[in-house]
Amino acid sequence: MAEDRKNQIIKEATALFSKYGYDKVSVKQIASACGVTDAALYKHFDSKADVYDKVLESLVHRMEYRELFERLSKIDDLEKVLHEMAQFLLEFLNKNDDLYRLLLFSALRGHSKARKIYAQIRGNLIEFTAGRLQIFKERGITYDIDPLITSRCFIGMVMDCALGLNLWQSLGGKAVSPEDAIGNNIPIYARGLIKKDGI
Repeated sequence: MAEDRKNQIIKEATALFSKYGYDKVSVKQIASACGVTDAALYKHFDSKADVYDKVLESLVHRMEYRELFERLSKIDDLEKVLHEMAQFLLEFLNKNDDLYRLLLFSALRGHSKARKIYAQIRGNLIEFTAGRLQIFKERGITYDIDPLITSRCFIGMVMDCALGLNLWQSLGGKAVSPEDAIGNNIPIYARGLIKKDGI
């Protein structure tokens, strides 16, 4: 029961913090959203900052990579690997736009955990993608690239695209679907990495 209440508080606080930012949300608002008193909330958390810390920590556990990584480990087509990675990330961020908002609010406020949480969320994707790129490089499929730099740029491009699509529902003022963004960008990125005729 106590764990259920704690999870409820984290869920309601996530919604409030992602909508208004840390500074504009009070303990009273969080407690009210949960249907409890301030005192009841303090049974589970030491302070508003403690609630915020737990909210940020909960973000890392939302993204399930295992199944994606297992599937992409079996694909030998670089463009398909990048396409599915981009699709996964855009769909995830589309369904979890509060995650992006929280990370942005945290970064703007200089919250101590923001950088660490963001790095964890991106880090797993970058590390896996770099590993796949290393394999493609060793097989002579790609140019002599730095897999880590290439992977960081790729994940950054997809996340920037997600930012435009999820927060403003457009890219450069034009409505663009995730499918259109993926279909336009991934072939360009992937084919720029692949050696042409053994060159």
